[in-house]
Amino acid sequence: MPGPGKRYDVVAVGHAIVDVLVRVQEQVLQRHGLPKGGMTLLDTAQTEALYNTLEPELETSGGSAANTVAGLASLGSSTGFMGRVCDDPLGRIFRHDITAIGVCYPTPPSPGGGATGRCLVLITPDAERTMATDLGCARDLGEDDLAPQLIQQAKVLYLEGYLFDDPGAKAAFRRAATMARHAGGLVALSLSDGFCVERHLEDFRTMLTEHVDILFANGEEIMALLQVDTIADAVEQLRQRPLIAALTCGAEGSVVLGGGLVHAIRPHPLTGVVDTTGAGDLYAAGFLHGITRHLPLEDCGRIGSLAATEVISHLGPRPAVSLRRLLHRELPRLALAPD
Repeated sequence: MPGPGKRYDVVAVGHAIVDVLVRVQEQVLQRHGLPKGGMTLLDTAQTEALYNTLEPELETSGGSAANTVAGLASLGSSTGFMGRVCDDPLGRIFRHDITAIGVCYPTPPSPGGGATGRCLVLITPDAERTMATDLGCARDLGEDDLAPQLIQQAKVLYLEGYLFDDPGAKAAFRRAATMARHAGGLVALSLSDGFCVERHLEDFRTMLTEHVDILFANGEEIMALLQVDTIADAVEQLRQRPLIAALTCGAEGSVVLGGGLVHAIRPHPLTGVVDTTGAGDLYAAGFLHGITRHLPLEDCGRIGSLAATEVISHLGPRPAVSLRRLLHRELPRLALAPD
């Protein structure tokens, strides 16, 4: 568990991106060769061409790790974020949104060319989201963008697996993880995407062995990482490792492991699914909120489930209501945990 005396509960490193959410039919994914449920990297020209065929419904600040710190802030946790934007309209929107909710965001605007990253989030009628992403200047994140004092003052450093697609960001990951560990903090990693795991399998495995205390993954991602055929096989492997793991299983809830024990967490009651964008990000937010308050792992999973349930009940990747008030109403016993 994280030690005391830290200014921030969670500090994250990730892609700073503005999401463009669009409802589409399955045929749109097939027409553009986009694997359903995954994330495909596009260049600016490809993104613009796809964007021009769509009718966007919502533009909002996003990015996986940024969504997680937004959820944490909504729960009342103290947070920080490092990720690159440019001094352009989308970059100014991102900076305004994340600082307005109380997140410390010290990364200056990117000095280079390019533009702020943009992700086209295509939502099919079954509420599944498929992402087509132009990283823009977010892909240039490197070691110089790290804020050592922010990392050293974090109980938990949270890292976004999508960054493994860039060598400079990968190096920044390792340096940030080393700084956090040396300062007595924990390191949490989200695998982010099954295709990303497959592209960088050995790098992820090394990161897991050398740096990670808390792992977040869905079924597809963890099976890709461990090269197994079932989640049960993955659980059996993970329970033998000296780490905490939270595996999300969609409508079936989640599985939380730690100290050799396995906890099955039921999904929080839900009236309907509108958009699954941000579900894993907000689960991580709720889970880490519990971790930094030294709650039992099964209670951390329950808060994660509650936060994920809220975000999939509406369009967009960030909370539409105060998660802190929602926690007090739905899980009052857990809301009383000390800061």
